[in-house]
Amino acid sequence: MLAVVTLITGSSGTAMTWISIIGAFAFGVSGGLAGVRARLDLFGVLVLAATVGMAGGILRDVLLGIRPASLSDWRMIAAVTLAGIVAFLARAPLSRWEPSIEAFDAVGLALFCVIGTDVALHNLAAPVTAALLGTVTAVGGGAVRDIVLNRVPGVLKEGLYAVPALVGSAIVVLGYEFGHGTILWYVAAVVSCFAIRVVGMVFHVNLPVAPVPGAPRDPDTEQGAQGT
Repeated sequence: MLAVVTLITGSSGTAMTWISIIGAFAFGVSGGLAGVRARLDLFGVLVLAATVGMAGGILRDVLLGIRPASLSDWRMIAAVTLAGIVAFLARAPLSRWEPSIEAFDAVGLALFCVIGTDVALHNLAAPVTAALLGTVTAVGGGAVRDIVLNRVPGVLKEGLYAVPALVGSAIVVLGYEFGHGTILWYVAAVVSCFAIRVVGMVFHVNLPVAPVPGAPRDPDTEQGAQGT
């Protein structure tokens, strides 16, 4: 996807801008669908779409000490608004597709880990810091979504959520460290992150959870542990 956009635009910088917009749209749809399933009204769906699509990038920019770019770019605001409208209007067919939220979330995760790391590196962040900020960019929106919906953030209980984002971010950093920060490294990062996340979703793979005597059982956690 990144290579295609680069060929169309002829500029890696422009490509990254459009990939950021696409990632915001994907995350926005996942947030909007979560709002629909939570029985929120249209305004609530739009707010949740915007929150998921923009929160990670805003948090990254705040940590970097720069002005949040998404708040001043009308294209980002338009993308998350359109995503919320799509989620609301197409709620019936998308809701019938059970993994719809996770699928759109996986796309956003893969794109945003690359975007976040790239922005951090261009703002002179150290390699490890850049990888961590890339991960924060990718998982931040989903974490805020779960908090708003009064749920434990998936990043804290799904092993293959933050892990693929960290892998994708690390690949981008390696590209810079080797002096070959080309689009191919970004493609490798996106594909790796997306593939690992899909494996976790399909096969319910998770990191081990420490059993606590007397604690109530979490079916989702147990299913993930069995897949491991």
